Amino acid sequence: MSDLVHLRGGSFDLVVDVATATPTIVHWGQALGATPNLDALDAVLGRPAVAGALGTVAPVSIVPLHAEGFVGRPGLAGRRGGGRDWAPRFVATAHRLVGDVLTVDSLDEVAGLALTTEISVADVVGVRVTISNVGDRRYSLDALTVSLPLPDSADEVLGFQGRWAREFHPERTPWTHGASVSEHLRGRTSHEHPPLLFAGPAGFSEWAGDVYGVHLAWSGNHTMLAERLADGRRYVQAGELLHPGEVVLEPGESYATPGVVGVFSTGGLTPATWGFHRAVRSGPAHPTTPRPVLLNTWEAVYFDHDLARLRELADVAAEVGIERFVLDDGWFGSRRDDTSGLGDWWVSPEVYPDGLAPLIDHVTNLGMEFGIWVEPEMVNSDSELYRAHPDWALTTDGYEPVLGRNQLVLDLANPDAFAHILGQLDALLRDHDIAYVKWDMNRDHVQGSGATGSAGTHAQTLAVYALLDELRSRHPSVEFESCASGGGRIDLEILRRAERVWTSDCNDALERQTIQRGASMLLPPEVMGAHIGPRRSHTTGRRHTLAFRAATALFGHLGVEWIVVRLDVDERAQLADAIALHKRFRPLLHWGDVVRFDTEVPYLAHGMYAADRSEALVSFAQLTTGPSLTPPPLCLPGLDPDRRYRVEHVALPGERWGLASTQPAWLADGVELTGRQLAAHGLRPPVLHPESAVLLHLRAPH
Repeated sequence: MSDLVHLRGGSFDLVVDVATATPTIVHWGQALGATPNLDALDAVLGRPAVAGALGTVAPVSIVPLHAEGFVGRPGLAGRRGGGRDWAPRFVATAHRLVGDVLTVDSLDEVAGLALTTEISVADVVGVRVTISNVGDRRYSLDALTVSLPLPDSADEVLGFQGRWAREFHPERTPWTHGASVSEHLRGRTSHEHPPLLFAGPAGFSEWAGDVYGVHLAWSGNHTMLAERLADGRRYVQAGELLHPGEVVLEPGESYATPGVVGVFSTGGLTPATWGFHRAVRSGPAHPTTPRPVLLNTWEAVYFDHDLARLRELADVAAEVGIERFVLDDGWFGSRRDDTSGLGDWWVSPEVYPDGLAPLIDHVTNLGMEFGIWVEPEMVNSDSELYRAHPDWALTTDGYEPVLGRNQLVLDLANPDAFAHILGQLDALLRDHDIAYVKWDMNRDHVQGSGATGSAGTHAQTLAVYALLDELRSRHPSVEFESCASGGGRIDLEILRRAERVWTSDCNDALERQTIQRGASMLLPPEVMGAHIGPRRSHTTGRRHTLAFRAATALFGHLGVEWIVVRLDVDERAQLADAIALHKRFRPLLHWGDVVRFDTEVPYLAHGMYAADRSEALVSFAQLTTGPSLTPPPLCLPGLDPDRRYRVEHVALPGERWGLASTQPAWLADGVELTGRQLAAHGLRPPVLHPESAVLLHLRAPH
C-alpha cells in the first residue's frame, strides 16, 4: 500500500497513512523489522463501522476533522465572517520524505485553507502543523492542535500537577471513557499543569511496560487533552490555547503550531524519558562544558545590596569551591524593593555609585564567573520606562489592570518596546563581563491586549523567543537561565534558548526530592537548577541537615543559595566537601542516563548510569517514617547484567544514620555484585532517619 510511509526512530517505528485528509499515524511503537507487511495493517487494525454510528470510521488523524465524522475534539476550529468555513474537509495533495522528515500537504479548496504537516523522527517523534489562508478573506483561527493516537493497551495516564514552589508532582489516573483536559492561561508554561504526560498499561512502572510520552514544546498558554472514545480509541491532543480573536489570518498568512514531541519505550518510564533528554542534549543551546557550581545571592541578601557585603560573600563562595557568582534582583534603577524599577535596566547609582565593575572585577579576580538577574518582560508603574511609555504595557484600554507583584507585563510585540529593552540588555552585556543571565518572569498574563486591542499572549511568547534569539546572537558566550517564579517556564522550546532552568523557587530538600524526580521525566540534570539552601527553608520553614540538602541538590546543576558568610568553620568545610563531591561526579551526573527506581512509600530512589554502564551513582532517600523497621532491598535494573560492579557507600558531609544497633555489612567495606544480581535482589539500604539519604557508587572494573 503506497499510501503508508514507514519511518524508523531511535527506539520506535512510525507508520503514517498519507492518503487521509490529514496524515494518520497507524503505528507508533515497537520496531517492525526491516520488511514488515504494511499492506496488511489496514486489514488487521481497521475498525468496523458499528450500528448506531456513521457508515465510515473517521480516523484519529494528526488534525482530526469534524467534517469527516470525528466525534472527539476536532484538531481545527475557526471561521470566516458570518461563521462560514467552520467545518473544513481537507484532501491530501502531496507528500515528500527527505531524510527522517515526512511532509504532507492537504487542501480544502472550498474553505480556502491549506495544511502542511511535518513529522520528524529521531530519538523523539516531532510533529508540527501549519495552516495557511489561501482564500480571499480573513480567517479567524480558534484552535489548531496536534493529535497522537495511542493503542488500546494504554489504560493509565501519568500527568503532573503543582503550584508555585511545588511543581512537577506526578499524578496517575485510570484512562476511562471520556476526556481529561488540562488548560493553562497564565502566559507561561505553567507551575500547575506542565504540558507533559505519559500513558501505558495499567501499573506501568519505571522499568516495565510499553510507555508513551507526549510534550508540548511551548512557553505560553496551552491545552492538553487525553480522550478515550466510545469505540475504545485513545489519543492525546496538544496545542496552544488561543484567546478569542488572538490569531486572525489575512489572505496569504499562516500559523504554525508549537512542536509536539513524543517518546516511546518498551521498557518502562525511565527509558522513555531518555528520548526527551536526548532531544534537549541535541538542542542548539545545550551546554558542552562542565556546569559551573553557582552561588545565587537572592536568599543571602534579597534587596539589601551592599558592595562590601557582596565582596565578602564572593570571598567565601570562592573559598568553598563556587565557580559562578550570580547577582540577583535589586541592582538596577530604583529597585530597592519589589514596588519599583522594573523596566529600567541600568546600574543603580544609588547602590553602585562606581557601577558594577568593582564587584565584577572582585568576582572574576577570585576565579569565578559573574552572572546577573533580569526580568525584561515586566515593568513597574513606578519606573522611568512606564512614566515615559504607559502605552507599552500589555493591558486593555478602559480597564484598571490587574497587578501581580506590583508588576505589569511589557508588550514586547510592540516594536518600540522590543527595541528599547533589546538596547538596554545589549548595552548591559556589552559593557560588563557577564557570563550568565538569570531571566525571570514573575506574573501571569491577565486581560493582556496588544496595540490593536486583541489578546497579546501569542505574540508576546514569540517576541520573548525573538528577544532571546537576538541577544544570544549578539553575545554567543553568555549563558541564559529560564526562571519564571521558579518552575513556571520549563519546556523544550525555551531550552532551545537557555542552558538552564530554575526548577522551583522551593529549596526545601524534602519538597525537592519529588519536584526534581518529576522534572527529570522531561529534563536531564545538567539543565535542572538545584541549590543547597539555608538550614531553614525560606519557603516552608523546615530544617534539614546539610547532608540531606547536598544529597538532593547533587543531582542537578548545583548551586548554593545561603548566607555563607555566617557559616562557622565546620559548616564551611562541610559545604566545600559537598561541592567537591559534586565536582567529582559531575561528568557522570551531567552526561549519563537518568534512572529512577520503583520503591514503596516513603522511599525515593534515583540516580545516574554512565552511557556505557561502567559506573553509576544512586541516591536512596527516606522521606518520612516507614511502615517497616528496616527499608526494603533496593533493586537496580538496567545495568550490564554480566558485569561485576563494586558497590561502595559515598559519605555525605555531616551524615548520620538512623536508630539501629547494626547496619548492612556492605556499608563498611563495599561489595561486588553482578548487574543481574543488582537487578534481581539488589541490596539492603541502611536504616535512615526521615528526611535523609544515602549515596551509592557503583563501578565496573575495566
